[in-house]
Amino acid sequence: MATKKTVHRLKVTLREVEPPVWRRIEVGSEMELSNLARVLEGAMGWYGGHLHAFDVDGVSYAIPDGEDSGFRRTVDERQAKLGKVLPIVDSAMRWDYDFGDGWEHDIVVEAIETRQAGVSSPVCLAGERACPPEDCGGPWSYDDLLAALADPTHEQHEEFSEWVPEGFDPEVFDVAVANEMMTWVRLRPEW
Repeated sequence: MATKKTVHRLKVTLREVEPPVWRRIEVGSEMELSNLARVLEGAMGWYGGHLHAFDVDGVSYAIPDGEDSGFRRTVDERQAKLGKVLPIVDSAMRWDYDFGDGWEHDIVVEAIETRQAGVSSPVCLAGERACPPEDCGGPWSYDDLLAALADPTHEQHEEFSEWVPEGFDPEVFDVAVANEMMTWVRLRPEW
């Protein structure tokens, strides 16, 4: 008897950014965490040029670098499937992106459902607010960036206005763009 394929509905929330930046996505439960990372990059709006790691109950999932820290167990994310790592609704993990800037995301399983014929995944279903620009210094610097952009008299207003991506608006989220970026990262060769 064949096992029915399932999808995980995940809510992904960027930590330490207010108001919250979040996405709701659906991905195949059999997806390896290495591929999930690429999907998360696209859904959130990250470009994927930085290291990342997952943390589930003190176990780190990442691409092994050959060094053993001795402090925590690291599992090769290419060998770990989402459905095994987060097997039930309400299970959670942290995803870190860009260790220098320190972007941390909470990922919570909202639902696990049978995959519907003709419905593609991964897909972004909803979200709120734009992802901070790459390399802006992490959550502690993002607030400063937003303050400077909002105040034309701020000493760094002009500098930051020229630096942020054209058309950047922290309040705007476009689900169609997120889905397009999720497709783009899936097609991009491995780093």
